[in-house]
Amino acid sequence: MMKTISAAALAGVLFLAPACAIAETNTSETYRQLNLFGDVFERVRSEYVEPVTDEQLIETAINGMLTALDPHSSYLNRKSFQDMQVQTRGEFGGLGIEVTMENGLIKVVSPIDDTPAFRAGLQPGDLITHLDGEAISGMSLADAVEKMRGPVGSDIKVTIRRGEASEPFDVAITRDTIKIQSVRYRQEGDVGYIRVTTFNEQTQTGLERAVDRLQKEIGSDKLTGYVLDLRNNPGGLLDQAISVSDTFLDKGEIVSTRGRKPEDGQRYNAKAGDLAKGKPMVVLINGGSASASEIVAGALQDHHRAIVLGTQSFGKGSVQTIIPLPGHGAMRLTTARYYTPSGRSIQALGISPDIEVQPAKVEEIAQGIRRREADLRGALRNDTVNSQPTRPAPQAVPPAPAPGAAPGAAPTPAPAPGAQAPQGQEGDPATAAAADQFDYQLARALDLIRGVSLFNTRAAN
Repeated sequence: MMKTISAAALAGVLFLAPACAIAETNTSETYRQLNLFGDVFERVRSEYVEPVTDEQLIETAINGMLTALDPHSSYLNRKSFQDMQVQTRGEFGGLGIEVTMENGLIKVVSPIDDTPAFRAGLQPGDLITHLDGEAISGMSLADAVEKMRGPVGSDIKVTIRRGEASEPFDVAITRDTIKIQSVRYRQEGDVGYIRVTTFNEQTQTGLERAVDRLQKEIGSDKLTGYVLDLRNNPGGLLDQAISVSDTFLDKGEIVSTRGRKPEDGQRYNAKAGDLAKGKPMVVLINGGSASASEIVAGALQDHHRAIVLGTQSFGKGSVQTIIPLPGHGAMRLTTARYYTPSGRSIQALGISPDIEVQPAKVEEIAQGIRRREADLRGALRNDTVNSQPTRPAPQAVPPAPAPGAAPGAAPTPAPAPGAQAPQGQEGDPATAAAADQFDYQLARALDLIRGVSLFNTRAAN
């Protein structure tokens, strides 16, 4: 029996051959390029001026392939992959001290409250000369920090020199789980100040705790609003950025991601409930605010939930996926772009603040002697002076630093395993003593919060 072939089917047959030919051509070209790679690999391995290992060459080649794609794709060897997991998890086995290098020795900047180092009596300014009997001299900060890291429950002997004339002494410390507090907070009069330094697995929990404690300490009826400081926050986990945004949004889209394939696109929406109860908000950003920080700022800005103040953000609008490579490390690959609720991509553009405020120094200007109406001879008296309602005195904005974030501030020591960036206590009461400069951007944010709150109060009345 003769089978009839439809025109559509015939078209499929006609186009099949060219498609196969193209596929074969692509495969052939791929093999040719791989042969080229093999030739170069062999020549380098056999003729380079110094011996190099196969592992070193392969890892470098893979990393070169990935980094050539964009600035954020890269290869992570086992060690780098483990360090990245520690960073995003926000906890590790260590001692709980913030350290820096000084004159070839490790200097304790501050022990973190309720950690092994704190309980062992380590003090700011202590110099660590030996770790388990091995001299620190000649060791890099990274190497020293690596030695302080270790399994929870393991012991380490730390040799301390305290003061110039004192003799070194040994302190035995048992490592414990150290949690990085990515959220810090404090009261600024009637305003709650919340600083998010990074987006790791501890961020949402820390944020909820900060909001709850600020409401209790200031009082829900007295609390004017919140400043959310995202300056110099390099980003972190996408799910934490979504969760932080959801904390202050009652509904609507938070962010959407679009990958190479249309079907891979995703949208993330807020759930009902605003933890800040609708209080006015200002989000502080600057050129160091990137990625997850921009997701939060963009979502709150598009929903008119917060006023964004500061300077243009970094402009990293891409999503990286960590793909483990069994038996090796992992690859960090850019897999999508993200878009704010209004549909704008901030890739290479950044978030533009609603109110641009550059870092600045403020100084009072002597005004000399000025005469007012009341000083003029024969001035009319105010006939309502006893009947006018009294207004509260205007609040002065105190100089207030944004720890680790104030533009122009001296750089803080980098967080390290067994160590951590300056935190103070969770409520950050110690930061006031450490304040050594006026934070103009924060002062403007506090003024704005109080102004919006005052306007809303008067409009309601």
